[in-house]
Amino acid sequence: MTPATGNNVGDPKPLFYEPGASWWWLLAGPACAVSLILVEISSHARISLLIPGIFLVMVSLFVGLQVLAARIHTSVELTQDALRQGTETVLISEIVKIFPEAENSVASGKDLAKWQTARALGELVGVPRGRVGIGLKLTGGRTAQAWARRHRQLRAALTPLVQERVGPEVVEVVDTDDIDEENDSWPPR
Repeated sequence: MTPATGNNVGDPKPLFYEPGASWWWLLAGPACAVSLILVEISSHARISLLIPGIFLVMVSLFVGLQVLAARIHTSVELTQDALRQGTETVLISEIVKIFPEAENSVASGKDLAKWQTARALGELVGVPRGRVGIGLKLTGGRTAQAWARRHRQLRAALTPLVQERVGPEVVEVVDTDDIDEENDSWPPR
């Protein structure tokens, strides 16, 4: 796993991309300023542009920092060679398996799949709010969670890349009649 290197001119075309946050949120600053001016007009008070101007600058700066941080730390990009989650990049060659979608969400309080307790990719403590984890088995026996808002589209784009390299997963069917219940062992002796 390597840190993100940024957007170079030779970077491959993304197969999946989520920006993390929209710059449209910056309109909150002008909206606050306009609403303050409308309050002044409706109250028949003297119209002062100083306070709405301060709100415009302060709200725009604060929201701008939040959007910038979200675009850095919660953006997702998948190319033919790598999956970038925030500032962490995992090569597709490091992904051995994609676990099936979880039956229970973390918020449900029910039993979780083992991969749901694995660390989330990126430098964040867990899966960011509003995103859903995707279980990955990595080389070296490591387990991690990729995540995205549109997790099903990310899974659909990532699965063929991993299967192309590893091959389709073969599921073994175990005949439960042959299991020795006393010893709980397999294969039968």
